[in-house]
Amino acid sequence: MTAQSERVAAALAAEDSRRLDGVDLLRGLSILLVVVHHLALRIPLRDGWLETVLPRRFLGTLMYNGYEGVFVFFVISGFLIAGNAIARWGSLARIDPGTFYALRAARILPSLVLVVAVLSVLHLAGVPFHVIDREGQSLGRAILAVAGLHLNWYEGRTGYLPGGWDVLWSLSIEEAFYLAFPVVCLLLRRQALLVAVLAVLALSLPWTRAALVGNEIWQEKAYLPGMAAIAAGVLAALAAARWPRVPRALMIALALLGSVGLAATLLFGYLLWPLLRDGTVLVLTLSTASLVLALSWEARTGGARPPRGLGWLRAMGRRSYEIYLTHMFVVFGVVAVFQATGAGTYWGFLWHLPTLLLAWALGELLACAWSDPLNTLLRARWRARNATGVPGPAATGEAAAGSGPSSNGIIAASPVPEPAGPRA
Repeated sequence: MTAQSERVAAALAAEDSRRLDGVDLLRGLSILLVVVHHLALRIPLRDGWLETVLPRRFLGTLMYNGYEGVFVFFVISGFLIAGNAIARWGSLARIDPGTFYALRAARILPSLVLVVAVLSVLHLAGVPFHVIDREGQSLGRAILAVAGLHLNWYEGRTGYLPGGWDVLWSLSIEEAFYLAFPVVCLLLRRQALLVAVLAVLALSLPWTRAALVGNEIWQEKAYLPGMAAIAAGVLAALAAARWPRVPRALMIALALLGSVGLAATLLFGYLLWPLLRDGTVLVLTLSTASLVLALSWEARTGGARPPRGLGWLRAMGRRSYEIYLTHMFVVFGVVAVFQATGAGTYWGFLWHLPTLLLAWALGELLACAWSDPLNTLLRARWRARNATGVPGPAATGEAAAGSGPSSNGIIAASPVPEPAGPRA
């Protein structure tokens, strides 16, 4: 086994045992926002009993933060995957594209292929909520859009797909970014130049969104705004690697700044939007990047434990990719029961907690019965083949995004991973 292979193997072996609990909490919050959003579109939180105790505007905020949740995922994905690459190769300029792609494919494809297969069967069986019947759309073309990483563009041209397909738009953005990422890192090589390119991309978000007025679907799901969010996460990972230790006062200030910015955009976005317009999304991504960076620094100091009572949210964050891919099965199942019972919207909020629990359970089942075993198998094969000097497929501790998001890795500030402890 070469020294490079040993480095990568050591980083892979370390990933699963050390996590960033704070980042898992953020991922849990993001997937919570996404699931609530997709259910609330069909079983509203407003127009019912909750309006007697909570402001209508606040309930609307809870209902419509799914898009923001996906952008938080994008930032976390960039942070985790770039950090894992730095841990494995010591520098993004020494990244190995073959191994990088194998790691991504092993983490993303097993669950994605299974979900697409199930969606296809449901379409062919004519199951309500899963039939692709919009003019100009077809099952074959939807599958091609997923495989070709352009489902977001396909929806922008033809309209929304059924919900189970629709959520896959974020993977088209995320994986298109990571398809180019190692190539760009090797071409630029100099970190200063890479940082400059990433900074321009990250800061371009308001203008790339504003330039797409006229097509609501494409404005939400275009490549460049999503990639800008991922770039913000990569910049945070590079900062964590460049400065592994910082004064505690700076760490706290960055955490507060990120927390306030994130809370402001999620809870009071309706107040910020008239002032900042598309810049509101930039505040969201930069705030998330700041908070994730502060959490990584805190973890390296042996930081504070996550608040009590939030273990469930952290657990959801660890399965965010699987929950993201499958939650629409649960949402549509619950909606079908809701409609069959003739229940009104007055007590509609009571359907949300069971939906969250079922979505979490389905994601956990997919991970335990499918994703994790395949990752372990592929990882073992990679180690065995590299031990004999024969290149082989790699497994990963990374996860996706998305609209999805996921990563099980560890952020390290040096070529050798140190205790700390994600996952797009």
